[in-house]
Amino acid sequence: MVVTGSRTTGTVGASSPGLLTQVLRFVLIGGFCALVDSGIYWLLLQAGLWVHLAKALSFIAGTTTAFFLNRRFTFTGAQKGGAGQLGGFVLLYTVTFFVNVGTNALALHLLPDLRWRVALAWVLAQGTATTINFIMLKWVVFREARP
Repeated sequence: MVVTGSRTTGTVGASSPGLLTQVLRFVLIGGFCALVDSGIYWLLLQAGLWVHLAKALSFIAGTTTAFFLNRRFTFTGAQKGGAGQLGGFVLLYTVTFFVNVGTNALALHLLPDLRWRVALAWVLAQGTATTINFIMLKWVVFREARP
């Protein structure tokens, strides 16, 4: 194995970008997937779909997009684990969905009645879930093969 800069190359698999590059790609892909989610949500609502079904379908679309884009562009050195990898991704995002909602509720309960209370709660919840997602995706779901 040869280590050059922030990339590791070898015969085990594709080279992996450095940690900072992975974080940047993860954040950019997450932003794009949020647009996919909200865009589909809006379109389904405009089509007259029940609000909760529209949200469920848009969340699934955004999450599915995140899986494939992160596997392709962020965690490029990962083993391609098929159904097990997809299952781990779904489990992770299910758990962090509840972490996100729970953190938001807890923050709204604990924060004083400030003008930016709702926005701050959202940022805290999103930041917590995003951090958990990145760590678990990098070192569990899309872990790289060891040489």
